[in-house]
Amino acid sequence: MTIQVELIDGTNCRVVPKGLNLLLNRELVKRFRRSSGWAVVGKDPVRYPDQKIEYHGLERRVAA
Repeated sequence: MTIQVELIDGTNCRVVPKGLNLLLNRELVKRFRRSSGWAVVGKDPVRYPDQKIEYHGLERRVAA
């Protein structure tokens, strides 16, 4: 499966998910196509898999 991507320099390309992660981490992506439409970096929620984001809210998971 490939993902349509528009880079910040205006180049359009198709990449595999791992390639999208790499481009996102290097801040080279302007937007990319999701099944629901275009996701704009900086506007729409985007996950960055290599960055660890800490959650400081109430713990709601039940311990087993």
